[in-house]
Amino acid sequence: MTGLLVVTAVPAEAAALRAGLTEPTVTVVPVGVGPAVAGAATARLLALAEAAGRPYRAVVSAGIAGGFAGRVAVGGTVLATRSVAADLGAESPEGFIPVDELGMPAELLGGGVTVPADPGLLAALRTALPAATVGAVLTVSTVTGTTASTETLAERHPDAVAEAMEGYGVAVAAAQAGLPFAELRTVSNPIGPRDRGAWRMKEAFAALTEAAAALR
Repeated sequence: MTGLLVVTAVPAEAAALRAGLTEPTVTVVPVGVGPAVAGAATARLLALAEAAGRPYRAVVSAGIAGGFAGRVAVGGTVLATRSVAADLGAESPEGFIPVDELGMPAELLGGGVTVPADPGLLAALRTALPAATVGAVLTVSTVTGTTASTETLAERHPDAVAEAMEGYGVAVAAAQAGLPFAELRTVSNPIGPRDRGAWRMKEAFAALTEAAAALR
């Protein structure tokens, strides 16, 4: 059995994590942007490792994210209590309906629109990162970019602290493989109207490198 598989969206996130790692049993792999490619690539990595007789023990989705203003600061670190497919569902005149409320059979929904973090893995990360903000991390296929959509998401998910694009896909792959899962993010920008001038990528990558020491 091998150690921890950490998947990121892009190589820059993987490089930031590797710069802070001291544990040789942690494997960091950039798998692509979005929940579909992240889920498929993670599932392939897990299957190949198992077929080789060296299965992973746990999976972490890691990288940078947008943070909800007032809930987490730019440059801060976030640990997910749960990873949520926030835009998987249907629109209606009364508002958004999550896919697990549309009357579909449970067996067609996998783990539903929410995959909770493994309690033991989350507890270990919280101990190693006591200053981290803990809450739901939303997975979206379209990054939130207006005040109205930000307010709607915040109201629908009062425990949400950040949004990214891969966590739920990685979480489903881990759940299908029967492995513990967690999501770790550092915040590069506030969620809301798209303003590249407000992004703090350097600070977010530096925080990711610092947080990597927790991945033991």
